[in-house]
Amino acid sequence: MTLSAVATRYANALADVVTAGGGALAGVPAELRTFEAAYTSSAELQNALLTPAVPAARKKAAVARIADALKLSKVSRNFLFVLIDKRRISSLSAILHSVETILDERMGFARADVSSARQMSEPQRHALTAELERLTGKRIRMHFTVDAALIGGVVARIGSTVYDGSVRGQLQTLERRLAAES
Repeated sequence: MTLSAVATRYANALADVVTAGGGALAGVPAELRTFEAAYTSSAELQNALLTPAVPAARKKAAVARIADALKLSKVSRNFLFVLIDKRRISSLSAILHSVETILDERMGFARADVSSARQMSEPQRHALTAELERLTGKRIRMHFTVDAALIGGVVARIGSTVYDGSVRGQLQTLERRLAAES
């Protein structure tokens, strides 16, 4: 089974638990992201949790101490224990990415990755969000990045659809038209 298939399987299970719990469990993905940040920032923790020589009971004890310090919910803690038992803790990042995507889909959101030539102001972000929501018919969760190579404008990617309003994109379109005419 591929890593993405494994991540999707665990993500679907976690998404089922989160959605079944209603609003009370909505913070579980954020809690797990907090744990992931602690996990990725500590080489010792990664080594301890990934090394097969360390017994699962010791791994769970370490995770329990970290979970207490981070004030993680019982659901988050138990999910991490399952990942340890099944030796899938190394897939945590991929699982979290998948669960966030699945939860967004279940709640009617589409994810948009937006690149702009420079930082966008709040009114610009709101206007772009409103336009993308109008185009897609869905509520949009935006992820903004700055890409100086765009020269100007914005590129938005929602799933496999790309909305290219950048100067670079317009120049490339013009170049293709001129090449086709010659």
